[in-house]
Amino acid sequence: MMEVVEAYLRHLAGALLTHGREAVTGMAGTVRHLEGLAGSGPLPRIAFEEAYGILKDLPGAVKELEPGCRSLTREGERVLMDKFGGYVWLTHPDHLSVPFYQAFDPQDPTKALSADLLFGVGETVGAGERHTDVADLRRALDLHEVPEDAYEWYVTMNERHPMRTSGFGLGVERFLLWATQHDDIRDLALLLRFNGANILP
Repeated sequence: MMEVVEAYLRHLAGALLTHGREAVTGMAGTVRHLEGLAGSGPLPRIAFEEAYGILKDLPGAVKELEPGCRSLTREGERVLMDKFGGYVWLTHPDHLSVPFYQAFDPQDPTKALSADLLFGVGETVGAGERHTDVADLRRALDLHEVPEDAYEWYVTMNERHPMRTSGFGLGVERFLLWATQHDDIRDLALLLRFNGANILP
């Protein structure tokens, strides 16, 4: 999945160079960042525990909501991005810090087979493998204190048709923020939202 994400991002950067070079240059003043991503090789990766070892003594870099549920703050993400030249995959996070549907790492079930790609403002892509075994899915629901009946359809699907799958989500507005080198994501909302109003696409 991570390789697919990287190929997709290279394609997007290349498409912007081909079809939107002037527009991006007008907003960002440069397209060097697009050229760098479009022509990049495999992006660096670091496991959460290794990142934690680097960041644990830096005030405000890591937050822990409860034991076994740690994540990086924006400051922690910035330090890692600076260390790795602007792009880095943060892999194998604490399972409690991700949604229940992310698969357990078979080498360490306290970790998840998921990864966030940090670039631009920080986490811009989230990717992960799903549970292939219904027993693992039920264990994850219990661990995350999510009632099974709320996801009965998902449990039934997993039980009847188990398969190995992965998924990812790209923060489109975060990607556009990076592409335009802009500093306020509120200017890049694809669908405007207003308090107290239901806005549907």
